[in-house]
Amino acid sequence: MSGDLRSATTLPTATILSILTNTAILTAIIAARYLLVAGLVHWLLWLRPAHKVRARRINRDAPRPAVVRHELRLSLFSSWIYALPAALAYEAWKAGGTAVYLDVGRYGVWWLFASGALYLLIQDAWYYWLHRAMHHRAVFRWVHAGHHRSRQPSPFASFSFDAAEAALNAWLLPALVFVVPIHPAVILAILMLATATSVLNHCGWEVWPDRFVRGPVGSWLITATHHSGHHDRFASNYGLYFRLWDRLMGTDVMPETNAAARPVPA
Repeated sequence: MSGDLRSATTLPTATILSILTNTAILTAIIAARYLLVAGLVHWLLWLRPAHKVRARRINRDAPRPAVVRHELRLSLFSSWIYALPAALAYEAWKAGGTAVYLDVGRYGVWWLFASGALYLLIQDAWYYWLHRAMHHRAVFRWVHAGHHRSRQPSPFASFSFDAAEAALNAWLLPALVFVVPIHPAVILAILMLATATSVLNHCGWEVWPDRFVRGPVGSWLITATHHSGHHDRFASNYGLYFRLWDRLMGTDVMPETNAAARPVPA
């Protein structure tokens, strides 16, 4: 009886090898995506002559090599932490154990957009409250201090998380695929959006026009102007995509005018 129970609860060797292989492949993909997007934005904003950059500079100083190395080290280490839950979810999908579907007609085109919005809202709510909790003095140094070594972040700070922070975030989207139906194309769109917004929000420049940032749509979104305030003050602007929770909880702080931004050194 005990032998039967052990055999029923032990993963087959082939499954374990598949999970390890897919973790390695996804780690490489995640790291490559990060390096490509962050590297491109870094080059466009920081390595070209300032007069060619069509953006408003927020950071006073250009990214220091030591800080960038720190950001790269944490981000690349975090890649496998994000890859492992995704590999587990992929293995479960192959066995028919997730809510991921391939036939668009099963739920209709409208659900592609609705499911994407739902995932973003759930992820945003989770991150807001997790982010606030990570700033508690009892745990900050263990879970979030690594990210805040970048007081003036560069694009490479976008995924520079301590291992504990990466683990607390990495499980959410893979867990959702077990309960909320989603198409792989929507998963891919969410991952690309998450990468792009995180890189842009940490890049040290505001790439969006001020009329958009402070307009009826932009004033509800996290932008570099908004998130840079978090790296300055720590005790505000905890959101991921949207400013909804910051506004509801009284933690939303924005500079009143462009004059509040740091000047570009002569």
